Amino acid sequence: MSEHDANARYIREAIVEPDAIARARAHAVELGAAPISAGVGAQSALLAAATDARAILEIGTGAGVSGLWLMRGAPKAVLTSIDNEPEHLAAARSAFHDAKIPATRARFITGRAADVLPRMNEAAYDIVFVDADPENVIEYVEHGLRLVRAGGTVLVPRILAGGRVADPVQRDAVTVAYRSLIQETQQSAAVLAAISTVGEGLLQLTSIAAESA
Repeated sequence: MSEHDANARYIREAIVEPDAIARARAHAVELGAAPISAGVGAQSALLAAATDARAILEIGTGAGVSGLWLMRGAPKAVLTSIDNEPEHLAAARSAFHDAKIPATRARFITGRAADVLPRMNEAAYDIVFVDADPENVIEYVEHGLRLVRAGGTVLVPRILAGGRVADPVQRDAVTVAYRSLIQETQQSAAVLAAISTVGEGLLQLTSIAAESA
């Protein structure tokens, strides 16, 4: 086993997932919802806490797993979650109820993110979590950066695409989109960008306030 593999395994086994999230994960897997890993969830919770998030937007519910992790780090936040799969949204509602999160702290919207996002208020969110339709990731991140306040953060899990992004031979549309997103945000003066290799990878983009003239 390589050092990288040993580290990844140690981190994976060291993270203790709260019972409510573990139950949500089991249900998500049954539905085929592909929830984020516990490692990415824990990282996201930390960022939500560091941001002191009060308004969170989630694109793709993961049947409740990602939302529960984010709200674990931001217990005073209100979460808005968009998904075009009613069954996944229903599972998320059930997971939130199981975790005893008040209904007033979660809003679930059924619909395509491409249709819903343009109608949402700019600079209204502390965190935008993008975990849906990887072929549209660049479009969703552009919306996310419009919707977060200055100092807010856009999070993109699965950014390493199971190792494909690091393999120059891989040229499928999703892999190319992830590579382009990484390159563009690393060079952008509008955001601070960092990539965590925990779990399936997490791109972190914090919006920088434009300097006044």
